[in-house]
Amino acid sequence: MDGLHWIDGVVVACYAIGMLALGAYYSYRQKNSDEYFVGDRAMNPLLIGVSIFVTVFSTISFLSTPGEIIRHGPVTLTSALTIPIVYFIVGYLMVPVYMRYQVTSAYELLEARLGVRARVLGAMLFMLLRITWMATLIFFAAKAMMTMLGLESDWLPVVTFVMGGIAICYSSVGGLRAVVITDLIQFILLFGGAALVVAVVSYRLGGFEWFPVRWASSSGEHGWIGIPLMTINWNPSWDTQPLFGLPTERVTVFTSLLHGIAWWVCTAGSDQTTIQRFMATGDTRGARRSFLINSLAGVAVTMLLALVGFSLLAYYQDDPDRLLGSTIADDADLLFPLFISHHLPIGLSGLVVSGMFAAAMSSVDSGVNSITAVVMTDFVERFRTKKLSEKLRTRLSRLMALGIGLFVVTASSFLQHVPGNFLEISQRTLGLFVSPLFALFLVGLFVRGGNERGALVAALVAFVTAGGVSYWEQLTGYSAISFQWILPASLATAAIAGWLFSTGRKAMN
Repeated sequence: MDGLHWIDGVVVACYAIGMLALGAYYSYRQKNSDEYFVGDRAMNPLLIGVSIFVTVFSTISFLSTPGEIIRHGPVTLTSALTIPIVYFIVGYLMVPVYMRYQVTSAYELLEARLGVRARVLGAMLFMLLRITWMATLIFFAAKAMMTMLGLESDWLPVVTFVMGGIAICYSSVGGLRAVVITDLIQFILLFGGAALVVAVVSYRLGGFEWFPVRWASSSGEHGWIGIPLMTINWNPSWDTQPLFGLPTERVTVFTSLLHGIAWWVCTAGSDQTTIQRFMATGDTRGARRSFLINSLAGVAVTMLLALVGFSLLAYYQDDPDRLLGSTIADDADLLFPLFISHHLPIGLSGLVVSGMFAAAMSSVDSGVNSITAVVMTDFVERFRTKKLSEKLRTRLSRLMALGIGLFVVTASSFLQHVPGNFLEISQRTLGLFVSPLFALFLVGLFVRGGNERGALVAALVAFVTAGGVSYWEQLTGYSAISFQWILPASLATAAIAGWLFSTGRKAMN
């Protein structure tokens, strides 16, 4: 098949119309702004758990995981081993602390523990994080769509506007309930779409012999359970001129484990999209269960996408003409969308494209709703002397969500200037804000005697460290440092700085 058929377009259009209709349905059922932002704090933990997962699992993950597997091997999958550790830290050490408060914005907690400056900084960092995140995923989804449609780069603004506009419309009118319900539908679509790809490849290759027992990557052959694959590499640099002259790897088991723990702790402990969903469950037990569902969904989808990567690699190696002029080494991120548009049966391509749309929309709708909640709670209502009526508050929230979404769609066009593959661009861009944001909560909620000065210094140190690691090569001219060190390094320096500038200085004196 040469590109998407018109029938596939009909399938995708029906999906988009269904999402818009669902948003309109929940818009008419809303009674107040509390329902718009936190679903009246009585939502099902199962739905919330799925929503947490698809919020942070976007088109970037949907496309980058198979591409990362194809080009660099399966080492990054070892981050799944962190799930039990992360679940204990978040579910039993962090969630009980957050659920003591009944808040709409997570950053209300920062003012209660540290002061108004910490609250404003936290809210601003979150907005920067989520705006960058949404712009990045819309950009990647649009690039993948253009690959499938065979469009030139001039079509990028049009494709990004159409893709982002649908999610913006239903999330701006439907509120959190519409977001959570559509997230469930989108989870089913993205999981089913990935499973379809594995099934079709297995059928065409005559079974599951495509599953690798050894792995050949650009840096050499790695055993599936062999020493090279499982070696713990302590050196952070991975380029041809490594630090200290030691042998290096771009991604290792050790750094995958560190990065996985740091990323989930920071996201669950400071991101409004996650904490807002915890609050929507109503109590600690429900919030903990929702995070468990999120963790299990993450393992299932990540492993399935790994199978997509393995199967696609075998499929293209079996007949290189299927690449249509692309190469496995240089175009790994685009092989998944290439397969969807040119090698799936008519109709099935539309379903998988809908899954890709779903992955994009799930993050955009959640981001728009959460940013709107933050702007309304931490800026408009916090600094407004006269209280808004419920009707005006809801109407203003919807208009604000629409404006935020349009800004994000416009900003997505600028991401083409950031170097790297899908996974690296997302990590190097977003890593600048993830750990600084959590540093505020770390000092304010979990450091005994933590104060505003310590929290602000910790956030600054985290930002500088993250920027230094992310763009080490550009700043110094030396070889690049693996993107997996961004969060562990910045989080560690933030914790030390926060302690020194709060309780640590008192202890030393």
